Amino acid sequence: MTIATILLVLLSTIFVNNFVFAKFLGNCPYVGVSNDSKSATGMGLAIIFVMTMASAASWVVYHFFLYPSTANVLYQLFGHAPATGGAAALQAYLLKNFDLRFLDTLSFILVIAVLVQFVEMVIRKVSPALYTALGIYLPLITTNCAVLAVAILNIQGMTIGGKQLGYGQPDSFLFAIINGFGGGIGFTVALLLMSGIRERLALCDVPKPLRGMPLAFVIAGLMAIAFMGFVGMVK
Repeated sequence: MTIATILLVLLSTIFVNNFVFAKFLGNCPYVGVSNDSKSATGMGLAIIFVMTMASAASWVVYHFFLYPSTANVLYQLFGHAPATGGAAALQAYLLKNFDLRFLDTLSFILVIAVLVQFVEMVIRKVSPALYTALGIYLPLITTNCAVLAVAILNIQGMTIGGKQLGYGQPDSFLFAIINGFGGGIGFTVALLLMSGIRERLALCDVPKPLRGMPLAFVIAGLMAIAFMGFVGMVK
């Protein structure tokens, strides 16, 4: 994977395919923790860490435990190569006995849950004030569909400049890490933009029917429209 491809993946995940503004994923913490910049920054850093680590860990789980190949740990421990039939027979044997890809979503959720618990313990120890400010939204990262989506998208991959990236390609593990890191940065950018606007609006005389969540959803919609200007920047 070249430097140019890495930059294209980052541009795609941060701006063109932003999880909040383009895919509309993870809107619960996006709206709930964007009241002030401090909470938004803390949540953003937690999301970046969880997305990056979840991408790497889920790739390892999928590659070595779920995908039917000779690299599968279960095959290494309990399998055996067919005596006859060559590569075709081996592939059929793997698909029949070691194809656990139907467990990918469940496995990814368990990986994400472990990482979120680790982040929660670290934040509670290092910054109790930030832990209190994040509240229920910190453990809710476990059920944040954006974090699960990046793990699934790493398997499906994407096509940039006519080149297929993702699972099965030589640089698939690197792609998974970059895709997760870029997705976390894009989520953080969305949080910081939203928190900056809402902090300014707190000082304005907003009509009573629009105060709070109604105006937050209006702003989110307008920002999503603005981010549509990045469509086509990465092909």
